[in-house]
Amino acid sequence: MATHAPVTHRSKTTVAWLASLLGMFGAHWWYLGRRGAWVFTVYSCVMLALAHLYPVWWDNPAFLLLLLPITEGYIEALIFAVKPDEKFDQLYNPDSGVATHTRWGPIIAAMVTLVLMGTVVVFGIALAVMHIYTAMGWLDGLQL
Repeated sequence: MATHAPVTHRSKTTVAWLASLLGMFGAHWWYLGRRGAWVFTVYSCVMLALAHLYPVWWDNPAFLLLLLPITEGYIEALIFAVKPDEKFDQLYNPDSGVATHTRWGPIIAAMVTLVLMGTVVVFGIALAVMHIYTAMGWLDGLQL
């Protein structure tokens, strides 16, 4: 007679916070048991390692490429935070037998995510623009 492992109930608040704070490593994918979570983790670790090979670790192509999984994490954090509890349970807790009843946790996660996302993504866009302008020679002779 085979015994079945108990079904884990996943927290919408936890997923939103993991996506917001550790989304670049795919922490929310690991928590949800999604296939391919390792891709985010490996990609981000490789980009961080490559970024540290440059004299200025935050001003190089590897760091700019790291903005892709960071932005993905922020977007998914917002999606999880505003997803209705019933839909979240349908997708991620179909057999847990427990209903999700969130209050302010996901809303606070969404607000923090918006602040972080605004700061990091605007910083990334500014770096990309600086690299493009420098490569095209538009900043030649300017003191930055």
